[in-house]
Amino acid sequence: METENRDPRVQRWDPVCRAVALLLGPYAEVVLHDPRTDRVLEIWNPMTSRSAGDPSMLGELDALDPSARDVFGPYEKLLADGRRLSSVSAVLRDADGEPSAVLCINLDRTPLERAAAVLSAFGAPAEPRPEPLFDQDWSERVRHIVGGHVRETGRPVERMTRQDRLAVLGLMDEAGVFAVRRAAPVVAEALQVSRSTVYGLLAELRTPRTEDPSR
Repeated sequence: METENRDPRVQRWDPVCRAVALLLGPYAEVVLHDPRTDRVLEIWNPMTSRSAGDPSMLGELDALDPSARDVFGPYEKLLADGRRLSSVSAVLRDADGEPSAVLCINLDRTPLERAAAVLSAFGAPAEPRPEPLFDQDWSERVRHIVGGHVRETGRPVERMTRQDRLAVLGLMDEAGVFAVRRAAPVVAEALQVSRSTVYGLLAELRTPRTEDPSR
């Protein structure tokens, strides 16, 4: 049988290599090298024309950094067609601690880079919203003000301090939100507080404005 003629190292590591190739395929190439002969033992999902028996050109394993503990990477490689790869290499040792094989996994970064480009395009700064469309939608204005404060401070609504709420109500007051009938319940819901809390904070906010320092 064909399996009887295979190198025992290939037979031993074939399930692992096939599993990685299946999980990351078709974007991962898995290569098992022979460090003694500096030849490719086997390759799964090849990205180039090389095959088993071709030169590995690994270099000297003794020159590798021992602190890496036989696992190196991820490091970058380039294919001739310009594709960038993220690669990891691992030295596989026998029972005596001698290098038996070198496993290399080369992951094509092309789909990741395309996805990143799409996400970057979606995350690009938006144009200013057309305010005339929202002039009459005061409830949208409430959500916009609360959401803007949350993004600016990094504190969600449920963790807002008293000063946060005063600042938000001040912006709403300036925007004319409270000139609308029944605005308080909508504001209370957005801030996750009671209507009485909204009225109390609003009174506190407006008090300095009604005081005349000349008296």
